Amino acid sequence: MSNKRKIVLPTAEEDKAITAAAMSDPDAQPMTAEQLANIKHGRGRPLGSGIKEQVTIRFDSDVIKAFREQGNGWQTRMNDALKDWLKSHPAS
Repeated sequence: MSNKRKIVLPTAEEDKAITAAAMSDPDAQPMTAEQLANIKHGRGRPLGSGIKEQVTIRFDSDVIKAFREQGNGWQTRMNDALKDWLKSHPAS
């Protein structure tokens, strides 16, 4: 018994009918090249500054919980809190 799935593509006639149905829907028209170029990507991770370094670090769960409960941006707030601490505790 084989676990491989067989991909069944539509025939040329079926593909033509599917395309015609899609093109007849005024709310589902293909985007122009200009429209595609102007798409603003609002979701996902913003571009990094290029000056941050990814590390693995452990914090007490109550500290993480307190920052997360404040909502999105908790890692930035945590970074800012550590920067504030550095200002008042200069390296010797």
